[in-house]
Amino acid sequence: MAEAQAAATGGTAAMDRGRTWVVLYLATTGVVILLMMVFGLLMRLAQSEWIVLDPAVFYQLLTVHGIGMVGIAALGGIAILWHFLSAHVPLRSAALAINLVLFLVGVVMILWAVFIGGFAPAWTFLYPLPAISGGVWEPWAGVLDLTGVLLIGVGFLILCLEMGRAIVASQGGLGRGLGWHVLFGGSTDKPPAPTVVAGTMVVIVTTLALVAGATIVVMTILNLLFPSLAIDPLFAKNMIYFFGHVFINATIYMGVAAVYELLPRITGRPWKASRVFLGAWTLSTTMVLIIFPHHLLMDFAMPRWTMVLGQVLSYVNSFPVLAVTGLGALAIVHRSGIRWDLVSTLLLIAMFGWMAGVIPAVVDATVSVNYVMHNTLWVPGHFHFYLLLGLLPMIFAFMIHLARDEDVTARGGDLTAILYLLFGLGFVAMFLMGGWASVPRRWAVHMPEWLVWDRIATVMAAGVIVLAGVFVAIFLARIPRLLRHG
Repeated sequence: MAEAQAAATGGTAAMDRGRTWVVLYLATTGVVILLMMVFGLLMRLAQSEWIVLDPAVFYQLLTVHGIGMVGIAALGGIAILWHFLSAHVPLRSAALAINLVLFLVGVVMILWAVFIGGFAPAWTFLYPLPAISGGVWEPWAGVLDLTGVLLIGVGFLILCLEMGRAIVASQGGLGRGLGWHVLFGGSTDKPPAPTVVAGTMVVIVTTLALVAGATIVVMTILNLLFPSLAIDPLFAKNMIYFFGHVFINATIYMGVAAVYELLPRITGRPWKASRVFLGAWTLSTTMVLIIFPHHLLMDFAMPRWTMVLGQVLSYVNSFPVLAVTGLGALAIVHRSGIRWDLVSTLLLIAMFGWMAGVIPAVVDATVSVNYVMHNTLWVPGHFHFYLLLGLLPMIFAFMIHLARDEDVTARGGDLTAILYLLFGLGFVAMFLMGGWASVPRRWAVHMPEWLVWDRIATVMAAGVIVLAGVFVAIFLARIPRLLRHG
C-alpha cells in the first residue's frame, strides 16, 4: 500500500510539473501570436500605402511572420495535446523543459539572423536562395537562421519521442494507440481514448516530418558552408514541402484534443472512439504524409503520378477526420442543453474554421485552378483561414479553460468569440478576394487597383488583434494563480 501511495504521489507531482510547463508554453504562445499578428498588420499597412515600409524590412517581417506562426502554432498545439494526453499516458515533463529551452534559443538565433543579418527568403528557405541573395545577406545569416530552425525541430522531436514512448508503454504499441486491435483485429477490448488516437497520429506524422526537415536543413547549412556541395533543387523542394505541409497540418491535430476533451465535459456526453472514428484517423495518418505534392503542381519536372496523387488525395483527405470530428461535435452539442460561453463558442468556431478552411485548399489543389491561383493571395487566404479560425480558437479556448480553473460551468464572453469570428472571416475573405482578383502573393508593393482588398483586410486584422489580445490577457492575468496551484 505504501508503494502504491508513493507512486500515486509521484504521478500527481509529475502532472503538476507538467501543468506548470504547459502554462509557460501557453504564455509564450500568447505573446508570440500577438507579436506575429502585429508583424502581419504592419505588412498589410504597407501594402495599403498607409505606412511606408522598406521592401527589405517587409521581407524580413514576412520571413519571421511565416516561420514564427508555424513554430508558435506547434508550441500552442503541443501544450494542449500534452495536457490532455498526460491524463491517459505517463509523460515525463523534462521533455517539455528541454523543448522550451531549445525553442527559445532557436527563436533568438532566427531573429538575429533576420533583423541583424538581413536573412529574408520566407519560411520555405528554398534552395538555392539561402546561398544566392544578391548581396542582401551573407551566408553566416543563413547558417544562423537554419541552425535556429534545426534546434527548434530537435526540441519538438524530443517531445514526439517522449509521447511515443509513453503511448507504447501504456497502450502496447503505436498500432494499438491508433486502435488497430479494434479496427482490424476484431478485439473486444476497450478502444483508446480519442485523445490517445490523436496523439498517436501526431507522433507518427510529426516525427517523420521533423526528420525530413532536419535532413534538408543540415544539407542546406552544409551547402552554405561548403558551396561545392550542391543539392538537387527538386529534391530539396520536395523535402521542404513534405516537412512544412505535414508539420503545420499536425498542429491542428494536436489542438483538436481540446475539442475531444472539453466538449464532453461541457455537455456531459462522452466522445466515444468508434470503429468509424478509428478508421478515419488511420486514413488521415496515411494521407497527410502523401498529399504534399499539391504544393508542387507547377513544377513540371515532378513525375506525373505524384501530381495525380497530390490532387486526388487532397480531395479525399478532407473528409475522414473532419467528418467524424465535425459531425461528432455537432452530435454531442445537439439537444444537449449546452449554455454557450466563451470556451464552447470558441471550440465550435474552431470546428467551423477547420472544416471551411480546407475548402480553398482543395480548390487550389485542382490543377486547372492551380495554374491561375497558386501564386496569388488565394493561398495565404487558405492557411490564414485554417489557422486563424481553426487552430487559434482551440488554443484560446484552452487558455480560457485553464484561466477559469477548468470550471466548465463558468459563463460569459461568447459575444467576444463571435466578434473574433466576424473579424477573422472578414480578414481571410480579403485574402481570398485578392486571389480571385489575381493579386500576387509575397509582393511588398501593391498596385492601386489592389488597395481596396488590402485596406479592408487591414481594418479586419486590427479587430482580430484586439480580440486575440483580450483572450491572451485573460490568461496572462491568471498565470500567478495557475503557477501557485501547479
